[in-house]
Amino acid sequence: MIAVPSPLRLILDRDALVANWRWLAAQGGAAACGAALKADGYGLGARAVMRHLAAAGCRDFFVATWAEAAALMPLPAGVSLSVLHGVGAGDMIAARLLPARPVLNSVEQVRRWRAAGEGRPCDVMVDTGMNRLGLRIDEALSGALDGLKVETLLSHLASADEDSDQNARQLAAFRVLREKIPARRYSLANSAGVCLGADYGFDLTRPGLALYGGTPRREAQGHIRQVAFPAARVLQVRAVPAGETVGYGATWTAPRDSRVAVVNMGYADGYLRCHAGSGGATWQGQALPLIGRVSMDLIAFDASDAAGVGEGDWLDLDYDLPAVAAQSGLSQYELLTGLGSRFARIWR
Repeated sequence: MIAVPSPLRLILDRDALVANWRWLAAQGGAAACGAALKADGYGLGARAVMRHLAAAGCRDFFVATWAEAAALMPLPAGVSLSVLHGVGAGDMIAARLLPARPVLNSVEQVRRWRAAGEGRPCDVMVDTGMNRLGLRIDEALSGALDGLKVETLLSHLASADEDSDQNARQLAAFRVLREKIPARRYSLANSAGVCLGADYGFDLTRPGLALYGGTPRREAQGHIRQVAFPAARVLQVRAVPAGETVGYGATWTAPRDSRVAVVNMGYADGYLRCHAGSGGATWQGQALPLIGRVSMDLIAFDASDAAGVGEGDWLDLDYDLPAVAAQSGLSQYELLTGLGSRFARIWR
């Protein structure tokens, strides 16, 4: 098979990933610090993320589905993997064969696991206010979990990235569950929950976004390092006379004789139209504003002040997650998980 270089690359900083995990671990007090790997490690590549974090000491990992779990096999020695969406009717073969635990989310899933789980340990999610996945509190306390080998009892914070009274209500509800439902460990906090303080840590935290460079709350500002650095190769540099336009809809008009760098990237790669008017890149420290509309796989930058840039050069995209989220209107989660498969992922 012929190896063809990609015109897009995502440079990934292993040291920043590990540093983010260690900072989050320190905020959780005595709690162990796990890692959410769903959506292919938030777009960075779940296998590599697991390998780097396991080498740093992380022992607890979480994915959404059994297909994601299967893609991580074989697991590094000594790590634990949980599947957050539990066990549907078609999941039991995978759940029996793979060395991963389901996070049971409903009475129906509890019954299914009792009938076919062969007495193996499981995790259980109880809803304390999210109204998404999880047994209701009354269901969990009704005896539905009696006799199960519950490794970790989980709940999920709905408003941890905000200063909301709901956080304290969910914390109080989870403390009641801890007293009444036997489990080896208890886990409530995601990335934002970790930032709420050690009271939310319990035995195990489950950060996701902050591992990968996102800032979930103001308490994390200055502590979380950028991990993902997208770059795109220049396909062509064009001379555009003053008064001529660039791109679909002629939305940008050259205010002077300009040089325009066209690169192989667009909304098919997760760089969406909302970046128009705020997006940018740099070349050797020189800023190149995004101009015109974002199309499927071509975008243009004003390179008038970057005299040396030419075909084949690489532009570093502006992709600090909090800043780009504020400019584009996308969430930090969308910015990460939307980056497409045409990016060559390169760990350094």
